[in-house]
Amino acid sequence: MSKPSVAELRPVVHPPGVKDRRSGEHWAGRLYMREISLRWTRHLVNTRISPNQLTYLMVLAGVAAGAALLVPGLAGAVAAALLIQLYLLLDCVDGEVARWRGQTSITGVYLDRVGHYLAEAALLVGFGVRAADVFAAEEAAPNWLWAFLGTLAALGAILIKAETDLVDVARTRGGLPAARDDAAIPRSSGLALARRAAAALKFHRLVGGVEASLLILLVAVLDLARDDLFFTRLGVALLAAVALVQTLLHLVSVLASSRLR
Repeated sequence: MSKPSVAELRPVVHPPGVKDRRSGEHWAGRLYMREISLRWTRHLVNTRISPNQLTYLMVLAGVAAGAALLVPGLAGAVAAALLIQLYLLLDCVDGEVARWRGQTSITGVYLDRVGHYLAEAALLVGFGVRAADVFAAEEAAPNWLWAFLGTLAALGAILIKAETDLVDVARTRGGLPAARDDAAIPRSSGLALARRAAAALKFHRLVGGVEASLLILLVAVLDLARDDLFFTRLGVALLAAVALVQTLLHLVSVLASSRLR
């Protein structure tokens, strides 16, 4: 079978709403990755690789990014950032291949969500272990406080996603249809204003895979100039604080909205 062209693929794999999803499509997908993924997808749609196998590769790339941070210095940060880009690419490609072949499934959606949980948690845990300086000289034992803070950031990132996903679980078990997009707006005008301010600042995105990997790369460059881990440790503390605050704020936002009614 001949490979479909990008023009043939686009209306099928990028139907209206895919790139416009505010809550579902990452800014990097809208900005550049969806265009790159189309070029990969056209080479994969006629192969024996299944969409779920691509999702498994996505998870592997994401977890490997966290492991790459165990490599000291700038090399580990660069490797992690590149692996997160590969993770994002595969996150686009698996759904595109599934839509072209008509193989979308509940299993695929489930694996995709689990993959996001694992990849982002692995990156933040890896960042914390990196800050603990596990490869320090024997006279300077690792400072496991930073590994704990990285794990705390990972837990917060998982809980933020879970708070969103559990809305659908609660509504399904209650016999309700999926919540409308406007149901996410808190009923209280004060909370609605706070939610809009938080959305404008987008500080919560720092614990996401792409944003966190870019922050990790930035602090690695800064640490290279200082020849220590000061900025890496500052970054871990920042992400732990953001994750904890956002976990609480997001929970309040869900409870104060109409999503559970």
